[in-house]
Amino acid sequence: MNLNPHLHVLMMDGVFVRDEDGTPFFVPAPPLTDDDVRAIVETTAQRVVRLCQRRGLFEEGSTDPLWEQEPLLAQISAASVQGMVATGDRAGRKVRRRLTDPEDGVRSGALCYASRGFSLHAATRIEATDRRRLERLCRYVIRPPVASGRLRFVDEQTLLFTLKTAWADGTCQLVLSPQELLEKLAALVPPPRLNLVRYHGVLAPACPDRAQIVPGRSALTQTEGCEHGAPDGRRCHRVSWAKLLARVFQHDVTVCPSCDGHMKIVAALTEPRSVIAYLDGVGLPARAPPITPAHLDRQLEFDEAA
Repeated sequence: MNLNPHLHVLMMDGVFVRDEDGTPFFVPAPPLTDDDVRAIVETTAQRVVRLCQRRGLFEEGSTDPLWEQEPLLAQISAASVQGMVATGDRAGRKVRRRLTDPEDGVRSGALCYASRGFSLHAATRIEATDRRRLERLCRYVIRPPVASGRLRFVDEQTLLFTLKTAWADGTCQLVLSPQELLEKLAALVPPPRLNLVRYHGVLAPACPDRAQIVPGRSALTQTEGCEHGAPDGRRCHRVSWAKLLARVFQHDVTVCPSCDGHMKIVAALTEPRSVIAYLDGVGLPARAPPITPAHLDRQLEFDEAA
């Protein structure tokens, strides 16, 4: 829930070199060791701190351009980095926490180290042929910063956010007011026109060797069997709904649940009367399930208080 700038990096365990005829081939790197990870995180911490010192960011009286352009946003961001509240009655105070027994130690596992506020986790390694685990890791990298399922109301003015993993000091839950929650969420919104996903090295779009290294189109983007595909073999920019359902929910709706045979689309009903007639004919409800009533509009409470 705090503004904690960090990077998710997917790296190849090796480099690409050219052979005599100019064709790139992959050379695997030796396995990482704890000493390698420790050297990387310590070097990164020293260089970043030295860079900030050269730019005068640690000097008394130095100002961030964000303070001059958006003072309220800068105040919220600074408080979020420090785990404090910037607005409301509790401005300038620490976010309320619930603690468990603290755990000592900086090293959290193999190939995991921390130094001067910088940490590096390099223990996740996936084989090149394990595409399912690689996709799961990519989904983890681009996941949203806050899981709504861990947030619940204790009362009208108190929310409880449960952490997935307890912090080193034993913090397992954060206690927030509605205004404090909005403040923390505002600090997590990326600035405008900021690319959150970037590619480097041979994976960069402008690299001349990228076409020889990056795999071709996946089965989901093949024009064969796609009703939106172009007849001249160009890339299919739209994927059928059946493939999207299989991609997102891991359920292939084109497979018959009785005989495991392949099914094909015979007709698509779009008229409401035709849809109702079909659902009634097969004995399924024609009405959508009722929508759960919305919670009381809290803005009305703020208006009355004002």
